[in-house]
Order: sequence, then C-alpha cells, then structure tokens
Amino acid sequence: MTDLAFGQPDDGIIQMAYTVADLGQAMAQFTADLGAGPWFVFRQLSGPNPQYRGTPSQAACDIALGYAGHMQIELIQPKDDHPSVYLETIMQRGHGFHHFGVAATDFALACDRLAAKTYDLAFSDEVVGVTRVAYFDTRGLLPGMIEVIEATPQLESLFLMMHEAAVGWDGTNPVREMAGENTQ
Repeated sequence: MTDLAFGQPDDGIIQMAYTVADLGQAMAQFTADLGAGPWFVFRQLSGPNPQYRGTPSQAACDIALGYAGHMQIELIQPKDDHPSVYLETIMQRGHGFHHFGVAATDFALACDRLAAKTYDLAFSDEVVGVTRVAYFDTRGLLPGMIEVIEATPQLESLFLMMHEAAVGWDGTNPVREMAGENTQ
C-alpha cells in the first residue's frame, strides 16, 4: 500500500465519521475527551448531483473535520429533513457512529469492489473541484457504512493542510470556518 500525502494508506481507512445533534458541542467534546482538532468547518454542504438510494436529494449538512493523530474525525450535523444517508441512520438508531472513510486513488475500482460484495450504493456525489464520494451500506456486517473518497491531488492537499495543523496543535483557534463553494 502506498501512502497518501497526509500519511494514510491508499485504499485504507482514513476517517471515522459521526452524526451529531449539535456540531459546536460535539467539536468541544471530541477536543476535550479525545484531543481531536483543530476543526475545519464547512457549512450548508450539498453537492451538485446528490443521489440518495438512486434518487436525487438535496439534503444539506454542516460538517467539521479534525484529526486525532493520523485518524481524521468527521462530525456531521444534518441541517434539513431531506432524505439522506445521515437521517436514515439517525432515524434507525440515533446519533453516533456513521461511517468509515476510505480514500482511494482508483475510485472506480474501490467502488466496484464494494458493489461486487453486493453492498448497496446508498449515496453518491462530488465535492466540486476536490473529489467524488460514494457511500456503501455495510451496516449489516459492520457498525456503519463505508464511504469511498476519491484521493485526488486537491483532496490530498486539503487533508494534508488539516493534518499539519493538528500536529503539535496547542488548542488555540479550535474552530476554523472554511470558505468556498457549498458543495459536499
């Protein structure tokens, strides 16, 4: 396995993601209890062509990305009642662990491998100019879904910046709002 720019293996777990009721409270708790941070926050994210279980869905969410060591933590707060992989899980079991994020330079191959295992494609979309994502429903066998994240140079650069901010972080400036297009 080759390593990506931010130190994690290609086609390996790079992220653990959780749905939360209150993003601010969750960031503070993950920092206090797990030393995660700083947090990079993206507001009202919704991609250009979101497909939830084969149907278009314009669900929006706020997300925060931070690191605890080499592991990226993603905190997700849905912002509306549109159908989504996040609300589906919250309705079934409440907030908590949602998915493992796997970064892959060969996005199509990684998706094909999961589809060949007969995991349902639950969601797909793109982050314009950064990456594509696909969520596969593995909840019958694993404690959450698997999100395949295309490891593009733009994504690697973004995640490297976040990881470098976390190395030796002294707790100052714990929440960093990210500007830009509102796309997931």
